[in-house]
Amino acid sequence: MAQWTSVMGAAQLARLLNSQQERPAGPGARRPPAYRALADGIRLLVLEGRVPVAARLPAERELALSLSVSRTTVAAAYEALRTEGFLESRRGAGSWTAVPAGNPLPARGLEPLPPEALGSMIDLGTAALPAPEPWLTRAVQGALEELPPYAHTHGDYPAGLPALRSMIAERYTARGIPTMPEQIMVTTGAMGAIDAICHLFGGRGERIAVESPSYANILQLMREAGARLVPVAMAEGLTGWDLDRWRQVLREAAPRIAYVVADFHNPTGALADEDQRRRLVEAARSAGTVLVVDETMSELYLEPGLEMPRRVCGFDPAGSTVITVGSASKAFWAGMRIGWVRAAPDVIRSLVAARAYADLGTPVLEQLAVNWLFSTGGWEQAVELRRGQARDNRDALIAAVRRELPTWEFEAPQGGLTLWVRTGGLSGSRIAEAGERVGVRVPSGPRFGVDGAFEGYVRLPFTVAGAVAEEAATRLAAAAHLVRTGTPMNGNSPRTFVA
Repeated sequence: MAQWTSVMGAAQLARLLNSQQERPAGPGARRPPAYRALADGIRLLVLEGRVPVAARLPAERELALSLSVSRTTVAAAYEALRTEGFLESRRGAGSWTAVPAGNPLPARGLEPLPPEALGSMIDLGTAALPAPEPWLTRAVQGALEELPPYAHTHGDYPAGLPALRSMIAERYTARGIPTMPEQIMVTTGAMGAIDAICHLFGGRGERIAVESPSYANILQLMREAGARLVPVAMAEGLTGWDLDRWRQVLREAAPRIAYVVADFHNPTGALADEDQRRRLVEAARSAGTVLVVDETMSELYLEPGLEMPRRVCGFDPAGSTVITVGSASKAFWAGMRIGWVRAAPDVIRSLVAARAYADLGTPVLEQLAVNWLFSTGGWEQAVELRRGQARDNRDALIAAVRRELPTWEFEAPQGGLTLWVRTGGLSGSRIAEAGERVGVRVPSGPRFGVDGAFEGYVRLPFTVAGAVAEEAATRLAAAAHLVRTGTPMNGNSPRTFVA
């Protein structure tokens, strides 16, 4: 019986391999043999999760033709991978990817680092900050006081607690966007919201337009739902969307839905202006595309006095084009898995009906905690504390990276939690791999793209401060040196930090 669970085509694997930039040879260094470079490239794709474990690889002859190399080169690379434990084969069943015994399975998304590894590894993989105390504790205490009446019910609220739905609707209304509770569904985080939307509108094989780059975990969610992703390139720097490209894609590809992050885009940090928002809504309406707008970063503006643009749904008064997703996870705490959807009442009814076959509802206690924050003013105070933390972290990380890695390029965003960094011509995938060896975890650019794009980038969340930010930059410099020369820098052994 075959041991593989998916198939990697020759053309697809060749695209991923060709997107990898070769490691520059240091002074006196020799290039590795062609088979060794190919084996390293496949191994790197497996370690990053961009080629799944248990994926059947193309036959030697097919891959050789796609890469324009000899079959002998591919055969030698496959043999090297088998020897190292990254490939298994069986006569008649082909060859499929594996990981050596004792190695953790690679993550295809951006999962948080296990707590036991935090002592020796600086985690720049997840854009999330510690809870803003004392507000988490106060919110939970307030929720416990409100819990007894709900404990006498069955506890299932597929649309969310009525009190929280009303509070979220009031918050939109206060921002000049009239909203009824019937337009709100509470979900288990923003991921739960987008998963529900994709299943309702984006069935298997449906096209979904996405920004390029975009949030890695959402891209993976859509891939696993069977969607056909249509990337739309972001404009350069922090200027947001390229509306000419969006109009063209929406007109020609006619995607069923489009997913965008207008407020401090993840990963670039871009902030779309009001004209871009208005024009994108108009383009989506003309194309018959449902525009899913992720607002999870919208309250994390870091510059005092920054005037935020109007919410995207404010340009869709009829509610027929825009579906908005919000969350407490980024602005408050990632452990508070409360998200919500704002949409037309008929869309909310459809989402709620479909929930009977998914997760049934969101935990009541956490909903009560968020409702307490919203109703007491605790949310505003907690988020203001969060902004101060993120601002200080951003400034510390930027100063450290500019000092240690002066050839790396980026623009400082006005909000959000991430820097999108061009790595001076080095492979972001190889920096991520080297980073694991020197004690810093960082996601490479291709995780945020489609089919190997953004190899020359990494994403750096500003989630560490002070000495830890400085040490993170030092370790990144050590990783870059290792990629550039193949040799470690002196004194780059990881030190233990408690962040």
